[in-house]
Amino acid sequence: MINVLITALISFLVGSIPTGFLVAKLKGIDIRSQGSGNIGATNAFRVLGKVWGSFVLTFDILKGMLPVLLVAFLFKDQPNIITLKLVAAVCTVLGHNYTPWLGFKGGKGIATSAGALIGLMPVVSVMVIVVFIVVFKISRYVSLGSIIAAAALPLVTALFYWGMPEFLPFTIFASVLGILAIVRHKSNIRRLINGTENRFGQKKQELSDQ
Repeated sequence: MINVLITALISFLVGSIPTGFLVAKLKGIDIRSQGSGNIGATNAFRVLGKVWGSFVLTFDILKGMLPVLLVAFLFKDQPNIITLKLVAAVCTVLGHNYTPWLGFKGGKGIATSAGALIGLMPVVSVMVIVVFIVVFKISRYVSLGSIIAAAALPLVTALFYWGMPEFLPFTIFASVLGILAIVRHKSNIRRLINGTENRFGQKKQELSDQ
């Protein structure tokens, strides 16, 4: 139990580092009042440009991946290693989505979720990333790609781990992660339905994604 609590706390704190907010602050910008108002990588690209947006994206992915890999290395001989890795993955995403440093308002967790998946389920993560890329390339909507990829995650996980010991815990985890990602995109879903969602590269005219 001590290992679980330590893993949860450290992973949450790592995930809670508000990368986009901090990078923007260094440039004298409050990213929460620019673009969509979100601190995640998509708005970082929009507000800060490709170089700094890429930095935010990379760091947010690493926030999700490193806690899982560290747990896998430190506790590899523990009988509850699967549980510990799942706890690390969930908590680092929760830390990003609900960072206490910004009043528990964070990003939407897609990049950090991708990092957690890479650390936990590398093959599944590649499959889901391919789904995201295909949808994004066709639609030019980052949000739509993220939503479809999140919806596909439990199915891809269940099919890949069918008959394996990891099937049930990983499928439950994938379902929780997918639902969380979709819930975090509820404002985007409304705009997609209304036809007011901005495509990637399109200039955002107003703050509407908080």
